[in-house]
Amino acid sequence: MAPPLVVLEHIRLIDGTGAAPVPDAALVIEGTRIRWCGPAAQLPDAPDLRSAPRVDLRGRTVCPGFIDAHVHFALPGPAGHPVLGAAEPVTYRALKVIERLRTTLHNGVTTARDLMGLDAGFRRAVAERRIAGPRLLVAIAMLSQTAGHADFRLPSGIDGLATAVAFPGSPSGIVDTVDDMRTRVRALVAAGADCIKLATSGGVTSPHDRPEWLGLRPEMVRAAVEEAQAYGGLRVAVHAIGEPGIAAAVRAGVHSIEHGYALTDDLRAEMAERGQFLVPTLLETLAEPDPAQVGPHIHAKAVRWHRVAQESFARSVDAGVSVVMGTDAGLTAPHGQNLKELGLMVRFGGMTPLDAIRAATADAARLCGVDDFTGTLAAGKTADLVVCGTDPLADIDALGDPAHVHAVVKDGHIAIDRAGALSSSGLPDLP
Repeated sequence: MAPPLVVLEHIRLIDGTGAAPVPDAALVIEGTRIRWCGPAAQLPDAPDLRSAPRVDLRGRTVCPGFIDAHVHFALPGPAGHPVLGAAEPVTYRALKVIERLRTTLHNGVTTARDLMGLDAGFRRAVAERRIAGPRLLVAIAMLSQTAGHADFRLPSGIDGLATAVAFPGSPSGIVDTVDDMRTRVRALVAAGADCIKLATSGGVTSPHDRPEWLGLRPEMVRAAVEEAQAYGGLRVAVHAIGEPGIAAAVRAGVHSIEHGYALTDDLRAEMAERGQFLVPTLLETLAEPDPAQVGPHIHAKAVRWHRVAQESFARSVDAGVSVVMGTDAGLTAPHGQNLKELGLMVRFGGMTPLDAIRAATADAARLCGVDDFTGTLAAGKTADLVVCGTDPLADIDALGDPAHVHAVVKDGHIAIDRAGALSSSGLPDLP
């Protein structure tokens, strides 16, 4: 049977490369791939295209499917407290993850990098279309030394991450020697990790560590980078907020700095020269924790560092650091509101809406190592696309409202079609 063939016409095309939009364009989906896209006047006059279903999108804007390079689907966001997971059966926690995956996909994210929590089983289930969700890249665990950001052992002896967040069989996140680091990275590779997540500084809302601390010694970071490179060049993403942790990560040659709140001008220059990426997670900085729940000390820490983050970001953009969209959804940011990050990159960083879209598509795909098949709208790429009900270049904040995400297509399958825009397309539905 021939793969489904459909022509989307009368669209405004934003291809993700940063190029100006094409005001009257067409896009041809053949099976799971894009066969052709470009100005409507240049659409090939092929016999099968003449007889293919044509869908008039009436001037709607079509963008590539968006990529969130920093999420935590195992965490509940403001809907609950992570510690509650310790009291829940693993199967119940998994079902809640499935709902978060579906919500995120339906709101425009077709690829997501989970940087601690999910194991490779979720990735496989999504890839086999057993459950609906963004295409997944998983780090499985976050690695730090004792008293670092991955050390959530409570005074009672309970390991909060192991019992409330991680799924059974996931490697521990605590490493204390160079040899431990090499062994643990190999264990993550064996468990199916797509990337390696380290924490070289403490966190903002975590109870026992501080952003100013160096949470992983430089020689251990270098060992992780070496091991990841040896196993197919896996990307290394590093939670780094304070200056010592950022410096250790940048100079060890990691691929991305996650958060990067205390970046200095010298470190920005180094990142730009090395081609390292910054994933600023601005959405997370909008949520202040409840002092009644976390205590006044953690609340004050969060307020301080969130302001630092917002004030620092524009200087990183001005310094030429490559920026990629990531939200930290699941920590304090809710799942499904990922595209609000686009407006925040414009608001706090002075980026143009077109640059913000590129940061969430083509540039995010490069960071994640998936740019050979997704991240832009071009012939041969996977048919991942978002049909917008508004012009995102005129109102980038509107994409944060699901009502303006009229349809989402992933791998040539309709994930959601809120406005009925694709009802006559004949494209298959995702589960």
